[in-house]
Amino acid sequence: MENVDLIINARWLVPVTKDQTVLENHAIMVKDARIVALLPQEQAKQLYSANVIHDLNEHCLIPGLINNHAHTPMSLFRGLADDLPLMTWLNEHIWPAENAFVSDAFVEAGSALAIAEMIRGGTTYFNDMYFFPEATARIVDKSGIRASLGIVVIEFPTNWASSVEEYLHKGHQLHDHYRHHPRINTIYSPHAPYTVADKTLEQIITNAEEMDMPISMHIHETADEVAQSLKEYGVRPLERLKQIGLLSPRLLAVHMTQLTPDEINWCSQAGVHIAHCPESNLKLASGFCPVAELHKNDINVTIGTDGAASNNDLDMFAEMRQTALLAKAVAGDAAAVPAHTALEMATINAAKSLGIDKEIGSLEIGKQADIVAVKLSDIETQPVYDVVSQLVYASSRDKVSDVWVAGKQLLNSRQLLTLNETKVIQDAQQWAIKIGSQDQ
Repeated sequence: MENVDLIINARWLVPVTKDQTVLENHAIMVKDARIVALLPQEQAKQLYSANVIHDLNEHCLIPGLINNHAHTPMSLFRGLADDLPLMTWLNEHIWPAENAFVSDAFVEAGSALAIAEMIRGGTTYFNDMYFFPEATARIVDKSGIRASLGIVVIEFPTNWASSVEEYLHKGHQLHDHYRHHPRINTIYSPHAPYTVADKTLEQIITNAEEMDMPISMHIHETADEVAQSLKEYGVRPLERLKQIGLLSPRLLAVHMTQLTPDEINWCSQAGVHIAHCPESNLKLASGFCPVAELHKNDINVTIGTDGAASNNDLDMFAEMRQTALLAKAVAGDAAAVPAHTALEMATINAAKSLGIDKEIGSLEIGKQADIVAVKLSDIETQPVYDVVSQLVYASSRDKVSDVWVAGKQLLNSRQLLTLNETKVIQDAQQWAIKIGSQDQ
């Protein structure tokens, strides 16, 4: 009998593989942070013993969810300026608040609040875009979650950097410091076409090729963005980006609510990935990402929450449901984006977009043991005919009971194990007093 570090027995197991299988009464075996076997429970008992065994016979196991676009420290701005269009929200509230308050300490407290929320909601990896990423990195390291941290670039000065050169220099320092970290990656994160110049983007493209790194950028988020580009450059933003060579499998284009058939074809041909943020797009009235049409054109679409300042939560279960429902309405097709497709978008599709699908994104032998247990025995999730349908359409993040990353448990029966919940809340409340008194 082989001894492993961890065995989890569960009523259902959804590996998120090509065959869209659902396994019943199976066990998952973990050793040295990786999945070593997936077997029927009776067979597992005969072949494996473990130091730790969890019997979750009312639960479904899924891969850890991947939040593919976030601004985690902005959780401290949650509810600060609601019910406003994007540019009013940015120019009159968010950017002034950032100028007044964003610092290393602000980012550390905001990241702790966001990461605690994400772990409790079954998210085990997030792709972040924000200033002072070194502060976010400290919380990622402490908490046990995984992250891609953005090398943020914008043409105007902020509290973090005063020039493009300084943004890149600080970002490269972050990359060099964490390049061998098992859970922290870096990603180039130029803000948007309207805030980053061609010369800067060309430099980022060259650097990304040399360093073999992905690029994430807000693109075609609103109709105003497209109109501004036509006025300033004579072309829509995506055509401008195409001309300078940004469209490639390295690019993760965020939002993409304003797309023509030609632009969809360009993305398909270039292998561009798209991060869909349905709730933020709806709240800011930014528009509708044509997810079903993107899928028809074999474009890899993923899901992100955006920041809690414009969402107002980091709830990937809600985003999966909204993705599936909104896609049906936009396409006029009730069969668009079935439940399993929504789950794929929140797991393996996101891993592919970041070039890490050989490590995470599904529950398969050899992959990292990033596992989420969802309890399905409560009133709200009964009866269970189709487990994946139940996860996407009926369940919610408060049904997440346990979370593991690389085989290490981060959440046990809804209790955080690596972050101090009381301190996270107290710090957030102290920042709210400062911020709220300024935004009047």
